[in-house]
Amino acid sequence: MGQVHHDRRSSSGQGSCRGPRQRRCLLKGCERHFKPDYAQARYCSVACRDAAERWRRWHADQTWRKTEDGRECRRQQCCRYRERVREQQKAAHAAAEQSGEARREGERPADDSLKSPCARPGCYELFVLARRSPQRRFCCGLCRIALRRVIQRERRWGQRRKGGPSGHRRTPPWRTKVRRRVL
Repeated sequence: MGQVHHDRRSSSGQGSCRGPRQRRCLLKGCERHFKPDYAQARYCSVACRDAAERWRRWHADQTWRKTEDGRECRRQQCCRYRERVREQQKAAHAAAEQSGEARREGERPADDSLKSPCARPGCYELFVLARRSPQRRFCCGLCRIALRRVIQRERRWGQRRKGGPSGHRRTPPWRTKVRRRVL
């Protein structure tokens, strides 16, 4: 076997490369500086990646519930839930009469349906969309800047990988096709 020429760990020689630079974790609440294992890493640890995955599921639920199909599905879930609660209340009613206390359940405020979730992973903030900015995606400027920083870095990385801002690699001369004229 031959020698590895471009080993990241070797600091001597002309062919050494540093790897990706240190960056911040994208997850809101963590934001630690870390040295990524690969170029497109957004999160500092497995725990942050798992938290971001949980946030993605929560965010998808929030957007799904705003659609008509999502509302209908939610109505059916609520009906099933109320039926279960009635059955539990019948069983617990006898015990509550004996102890003299009655349990009550709270209700979610109605204006949560008018709020939109933030688009930054890990941010569970809900905000009201204003008339002047109905396309708003972030709860605050810090979340917007954090996600913009990641997207710009990934875009630059993709452009370098493809060979420049135009996105086209230069074709080597031995791969060019020769066009033949048909007579």
